[in-house]
Amino acid sequence: MEKKETQRDQWGSRFGFILAAIGSAVGLGNIWRFPYMAYENGGGAFLVPYFFALLTAGIPLLVLEMGLGHKMRGSAPLSFRKIKEKYETLGWWTVLITFVVTVYYSVIIAWAVSFVFFAFKQSWGAKPDEFFFGEYLKMTNFWKIGGIRFNVLASLALVWGLNYLILFKGIKEGIEKASKIFMPLLAVLVVLITVRGITLPGAIEGINHFLEPDFSVLKDPSVWVSAYGQVFFTLSLGFGIMIAYASYLPKKSDVVNNAFITAFGNSGFSFLAGIAIFGVLGYMAQSQGVAFKEVVTSGIGLAFIAFPKAINLLPGFNGLFGALFFLCLVVSGLSSTISLIESFSSSIMDKFQMTRKKAVTIVCGLGFLGSAIFATGMGLVILDVVDHFLNNYGLAVVGLVECILLGYFWGLPNIKKHVNGISDFKVGVWWNIAIKSVTIPILTIMLAFKFKAEVTSLYGGYPLSSILTLGWGVVVGLIVLAYVMKNIKWNEDVLLDADIVKEEI
Repeated sequence: MEKKETQRDQWGSRFGFILAAIGSAVGLGNIWRFPYMAYENGGGAFLVPYFFALLTAGIPLLVLEMGLGHKMRGSAPLSFRKIKEKYETLGWWTVLITFVVTVYYSVIIAWAVSFVFFAFKQSWGAKPDEFFFGEYLKMTNFWKIGGIRFNVLASLALVWGLNYLILFKGIKEGIEKASKIFMPLLAVLVVLITVRGITLPGAIEGINHFLEPDFSVLKDPSVWVSAYGQVFFTLSLGFGIMIAYASYLPKKSDVVNNAFITAFGNSGFSFLAGIAIFGVLGYMAQSQGVAFKEVVTSGIGLAFIAFPKAINLLPGFNGLFGALFFLCLVVSGLSSTISLIESFSSSIMDKFQMTRKKAVTIVCGLGFLGSAIFATGMGLVILDVVDHFLNNYGLAVVGLVECILLGYFWGLPNIKKHVNGISDFKVGVWWNIAIKSVTIPILTIMLAFKFKAEVTSLYGGYPLSSILTLGWGVVVGLIVLAYVMKNIKWNEDVLLDADIVKEEI
């Protein structure tokens, strides 16, 4: 009997898909990573390599992943399996990394949930650093677990519970509806924070540090490598997300324009967030009478230490402004975790012909249990090591292998023909050049830079045992697990042959 392609969920509208795709791309990194990276790499001048990287790597890779998912009508493992059986390992490696990232990313959102409530009364006191590391996390060093922090665990349960409720309802009724709430809400929150930030004394000085160009940095190759790294990581590339999301699009969908809109929507959010963040930091520097470089920071330090200090200094509405800022972190984080969990859940559904409700229940249940380790006193240092190695040697390698595999061994013309047949804007030879001659060399150089730094010193000064187990051990372990998943037999009802995928174009 001839097999038929399994009926997949579909987005209710193009607008819903675009909001979900932008929501996936927009995350905590847009708020606490992009502004600092611009500041460290020439201010406004950084926008030159950033947009060059967006046009020569970010958008081409978005088109590639969206085109692959839409053509193959499957999650990352199924899409790569339809190309060639052995390529399925890459698909599983992609989504397994995604799942582990979700497990620790969720705890950061949980911290933000707690801080929404702390903000109303500035419960962190005059020394937010001591409050965050000491009273709230009760942070310990490596191999001293320190017990579960039930305040963190409660917020973590809420985060996973919200993800579960949204994903349980499916694409149209769950993810799409949530995106139509989260993204407008996020836009309003960022605008409110920006307006408040730029009206503070000293804000213009801070924004000048963010935007004032130093074009001399354009001669530095590391600045260009940083720009490509920012673009690659901020667009959810290499997570299998865009492959899964695009597989739910109707057969006739403008894939190329969707990729452009997603990329520029994400960049616009990053830019606006930068103005908001640096306006507040400029006020903070002026209020304390210190040099700007003494208050600027990024990552967890910006969100949970520097910003609470700035909130303490505000002349009014401190609690409201603080709550809005941390709510912004929560919403942007949730819009990302929804897509991360869907990437892995859709792979489970495809492989085992499992119902969405069962797959989401299993994935969210295991995810919450895995996240519990990050709710211990040692959680932050574990998170730091795992995140460093997965981002630098997991996702970047996946992206590189993906480009090589699709660019040289399967053939970009297959995807180009597909997306050009359904898109108003056609990709031409520039697209092939961007992936084969720009993205592959740049990712290779980026990995070489990272690896050179890795072998010269132990990351973060952590013990070698932690680097080998939680760093390289996790990276290698996921590759092995991906190979194991590839060798599990597919459900007989799943269509695995790419040559007989029906395309009603």
